[in-house]
Amino acid sequence: MIIELGHYALILALVFALAQTVIPFMGARTGDARSIAMAPNLAFAVFASIALSFTVLTWGYVVSDFSILNVFENSHSQKPLLFKITGVWGNHEGSMLLWILILSLFGALVGAFGGNLPPSLRATVISVQGTISVAFIGFILLTSNPFERLSPAPFEGQDLNPILQDVGLAIHPPLLYLGYVGFSVCFSFAIAALIEGRIDAAWARWVRPWTLAAWVFLTAGIAMGSYWAYYELGWGGWWFWDPVENASFMPWLAGTALLHSALVMEKREALKIWTILLAILTFSLSLLGTFLVRSGVLTSVHAFASDPTRGVVILGILVFFIGGALFLFALRSSTLSNGGMFHPISREGALVLNNLLLTTATATVFVGTLYPLAVEAVTGEKISVGAPYFNATFVPLMIPLILAIPFGPVLAWKRGDLAAAGQRLFVFAGAGLLAGLAVLYFASGAPVFAAIGIMIGFWLVFGAFADVWQKSGLPKAGVKTASARLRGLPRSVWGTAFAHAGVGVMTLGVVSVTAFEQEQVLRMSPGDVTDLSGYSVRFDGLTGQRGPNYVDDVATFSVTRDGAPVATIEPAKRIYTARQQPTTEAGIHTRLFSQIYIALGDRTEGTDEIVVRLWWKPMVTLIWFGAVIMILAGAFSLSDRRLRVGAPVPSRKRPKRAAAPVPAE
Repeated sequence: MIIELGHYALILALVFALAQTVIPFMGARTGDARSIAMAPNLAFAVFASIALSFTVLTWGYVVSDFSILNVFENSHSQKPLLFKITGVWGNHEGSMLLWILILSLFGALVGAFGGNLPPSLRATVISVQGTISVAFIGFILLTSNPFERLSPAPFEGQDLNPILQDVGLAIHPPLLYLGYVGFSVCFSFAIAALIEGRIDAAWARWVRPWTLAAWVFLTAGIAMGSYWAYYELGWGGWWFWDPVENASFMPWLAGTALLHSALVMEKREALKIWTILLAILTFSLSLLGTFLVRSGVLTSVHAFASDPTRGVVILGILVFFIGGALFLFALRSSTLSNGGMFHPISREGALVLNNLLLTTATATVFVGTLYPLAVEAVTGEKISVGAPYFNATFVPLMIPLILAIPFGPVLAWKRGDLAAAGQRLFVFAGAGLLAGLAVLYFASGAPVFAAIGIMIGFWLVFGAFADVWQKSGLPKAGVKTASARLRGLPRSVWGTAFAHAGVGVMTLGVVSVTAFEQEQVLRMSPGDVTDLSGYSVRFDGLTGQRGPNYVDDVATFSVTRDGAPVATIEPAKRIYTARQQPTTEAGIHTRLFSQIYIALGDRTEGTDEIVVRLWWKPMVTLIWFGAVIMILAGAFSLSDRRLRVGAPVPSRKRPKRAAAPVPAE
């Protein structure tokens, strides 16, 4: 009976979502205050219903109720509790339920924290969110019911895909969906603005916190997914240009452009058309990612579904929302103005350059991801587009972007002085140059391009704080005065500086591991020793171990340097008994920002000889450390009171009196 309650709650959510779509929208069009006031409550009702449905499905996993087809196909009674819970979203049906749960959460958050919005705009935004909910709840009920029953109920389940039984998968999908789906609010704001005809600086100020929140979560989700693939799959790489990876990367690139474009619109009321279009395209790319993962057109370790019927339905949803939004944009575009004018050499101009490079980079990833699918659909021929294409198209776009980033914050609004900005950045450029020369000096045989990459990375790390340094008044201002000025800076200024520095740190990690990584592939027997970048790695032997639902062959490697012990690394080959599916558990030892990485290959039958892959990965953790800096910087910016409060509204309680000057914030 509990399981049926979850199904009924999902149906009830569809009813509430239909009401959320229709009632607030009609109220906003007719000026009916009661219908407008119902919008938040309807959003809360949708969220509560889906939350109840999700809780019931989770309960089915926890108690191993194998009368539910979804639980039978993706769980096992011997599986650890954590992986029973994460198994809820380790499959198509459950992950879609998580998708709409997060979608309804954002609708409820707009209802809860949108009190500073004009009532009709908030009602329209919630109505658009309801329309998206109707489409995806209907999709789940019609094609992907997670509560489908089995009779008679099996005694045991088939277990979850072994590579998904990892702590990283407990974190990665929820974070990714909070980013993916979070951009739905930006989309809803854009559609509401087009419907209401209100597109101004206040609109940009309202939409920017939602964009930043979604960007922070998507950054965290991509970074977590990258690190999971790095240590779990045993390939030794941190990014593979897998089509499903690209599906999350494209909305991140577009969302980054949207974040900067909304800033220009808020400060200067410029780029209005561009900002609205980016809000539509960013969520459209999120929908495209949903289609790629669940349509069966891709074969990937990340893909969930292979049912073409579901793919057709999602394609229909995608066409409806993307096509409808772009059609509405085309109808309204003639009534929109670009807003304030500015000189090409200005902070606005720098942000426009940033947007052009980011959107062009998005287009290159889009083409590289979808072109093979288009060729296969037309000709039936399978082709692959891999790292060579992306390295030749994406990387050249990133180099000028990174070089230009420090200039933006130090340029003035409306009209700037490039020569003066260059003088302010001269010291930071010199520091980056010295760092690159140091690489050439200390790293014997370092490629010239690696040194240039190191220079660019340090240029961004140092240059990111040029604006902060300038605002402090140093070196002319005294330490006490400078300290007071730094403490008084808005949190968004610090967040911007650290986010840009995080990109620089990530660049240093990417360049270092790409240029200086060392790899060995060899067969080793117990007692064999090999050298790896100054370390001695000895294979001590294999031991069998048993886990709750798997068996392991664990290899022990002793790592020494100049005879002194450094670490013991224990990679493993694991077989999950229910599915008889092997996985590779990499052994990793971290030394400061670098890592020794060992993965096992095939074992020679009847012996302890085994194929071993060893890597020395210098500065590789800077890739994820840079991402963490970006995430924390975004969260710190989001805590800025100016973003949390949004556009001010007049107080109704304030008595009428003569106007008096009000000091600026």
